[in-house]
Amino acid sequence: MMQIYLDHSATTPTRSEAITAMQQVLTQQWGNPSSLHTWGQRSATLVERARIKVGNLINTVPESIIFTSGGTEADNMAIMGVVRCYREPQHIIISSVEHSAISEPVRMLENWGWRVTRLPVNQQGRVAPQELQAALQANTVLVSIIYGQSEVGTLQPIAELGDICRYRRVLFHTDAVQVVGRLPVDVEKLPVDLLSLSSHKIYGPQGVGALYVRQGVELVPLLGGGGQEMKLRSGTQAVAAIAGFGVAAELANEEIVTEASRLSRLRDRLFEQMVDNPYVICTGDKLYRLPHHLSFCIVPPEGETAKLDNKITGKTLVRQLNLAGIGISTGSACHSGKIAPSPILLAMGYTEDTATRGIRLTLGRETTVADIDWTAMVLKQILARLMPNSY
Repeated sequence: MMQIYLDHSATTPTRSEAITAMQQVLTQQWGNPSSLHTWGQRSATLVERARIKVGNLINTVPESIIFTSGGTEADNMAIMGVVRCYREPQHIIISSVEHSAISEPVRMLENWGWRVTRLPVNQQGRVAPQELQAALQANTVLVSIIYGQSEVGTLQPIAELGDICRYRRVLFHTDAVQVVGRLPVDVEKLPVDLLSLSSHKIYGPQGVGALYVRQGVELVPLLGGGGQEMKLRSGTQAVAAIAGFGVAAELANEEIVTEASRLSRLRDRLFEQMVDNPYVICTGDKLYRLPHHLSFCIVPPEGETAKLDNKITGKTLVRQLNLAGIGISTGSACHSGKIAPSPILLAMGYTEDTATRGIRLTLGRETTVADIDWTAMVLKQILARLMPNSY
C-alpha cells in the first residue's frame, strides 16, 4: 500500500544532513557551551554557527536570534517578555485566528487584568489593516498577528500591519512558524520587531526554535538562571538540536524559491481536482496562501444537510485516509484529538456544524504528482461512500 504523508504543517521529517550534524555533536562535540575549556568552546562555536545560519534564513544578524525549545516558547517569550516590562496591565491586540501558542497566554493575561482586542477576519481568514488601525489605543503596547495560519493556510498582510504599528510606535510580533523556510522572509524589509520560527517545520529536529528580536527591543526573561542566549533564555543550550536546526535553515535558504514554486503547483493541482467535488468547500484564501497548504470543509449536497450523519467529521476523514495510507490532519495538530468546532473556522464565519468538518493537507519535499493524483482519487472515493446521496 502506498504511504503518503501530507501533514507537513504539523511536523516535517528530519533531513539526513541535520541528523548527521546532530550525531556528530552527540558523539564528539557534547561539551557545555558555557564552559571555558576546549570541549565547551567547541560546542559554543557550533551554537554560534547555527545562529548565523538561522539568522541568514530571515536576513538578520546572529545577535537577533534567541534559541528556544520551539515555536510555542518563542511565542510566549514574545508576549510575556513584553508585558512583563509593565507594572500595570495595558492593552494588546491579536487576531481571532491565532495559534493557541498566542491565544492561550493572551487569555491568561486577560485574567490578570490586561485588555485584549481580537481583530475579526473575513471568510478567507484575513485581517483588514483598517481594523488594526481602528483598534490601536493610547496604551496598546503589543500587536501579535500570525503570518501564515496553520489550519487554513491564509497569509496575513504582515507588511501593511507592521507599517501601521511602526507609525504608531507599537511593538509588532508575528508567529511565522508556518512561513519561515517556505517563503522568503527578510526582517530588514519586513516591519516586525519580534518573529517566531521553528526547526521541525523546516526539516530540522523537534524541540528547538527561535525568536527574532530586533536590536533595541526590550524583553524581560521568562526564566532566571545563567543568562544564556543574550540573557533572555537561561539554561544550557540543546547543542545537537541547535546544530541540526542550523543545517536545516541553511538548506531551506538554498532551496526556498524553487521548492515554494514546486509546492504551489502541486497544491493547485490538488485544488483543481477537488474544486468541482460537491462534498467539499475550500477554506482559506486561494491567492494569499502558504505554498504547501490545502484545507477543506466537508459538506453535503445542497438540500441534504439534514441527512448528513453527525459522526462524519474531519476526524472521520483523517481515519479513513489513514486506512488508505495517507496522513492528513483536522487542522492544527494541537487540536486533532478533539471533536469540537474549530475556533479558527468559527472566527471565519462558518457554522458550528461545518466547523467540525475541516481537514488540512500539507505537502512537503517528498510529495510528488503521483501522490497528489492518488490522494485526490482516494479522497473522492471516501467522500462518495460517506455522503448521504450515495446511500
